[in-house]
Amino acid sequence: MRTPVDRVVAALLARRASLAVAESLTGGQLSATLVTVPGVSAVLRGAVVAYATDLKVDLLGVDRELLTASGPVHPDVARQMARGVARRLGADHGVATTGVAGPGAADGQPAGTVFVAACGPGTERVRGLRLSGTRAGVRDAATAAALALLAGVLDDGR
Repeated sequence: MRTPVDRVVAALLARRASLAVAESLTGGQLSATLVTVPGVSAVLRGAVVAYATDLKVDLLGVDRELLTASGPVHPDVARQMARGVARRLGADHGVATTGVAGPGAADGQPAGTVFVAACGPGTERVRGLRLSGTRAGVRDAATAAALALLAGVLDDGR
């Protein structure tokens, strides 16, 4: 049985489409998960781990005013991260994670508050999550949610 990450990579390969990844709370875990799949080098353009807020602006093109007003844990930040990384790295699709892994609150948001976003030609999706558990568990669930969201975007583009 194929895993969700196997299905995402197979869908990208079938479409001859490329992917770029922007991560915050997952700290590279989403990218690391993708590169476990043989053949991913044909579709994965690269990744940006923008943990610091200023890097979200400088590297991914997230609106500084949005970050000032809402902080980095916001659905529009996730959306702009996904769009920005796809544009910056020249990919057809972008996927992004932002949130608070815990164990405590950050940026005015409780631990487990997560937003994932995925975009592709003519479509984009953002999903908010309220997760519980350990820091590792929140990061694992955020990674899985980002892959599921990206799969949905790929299905939209059939």
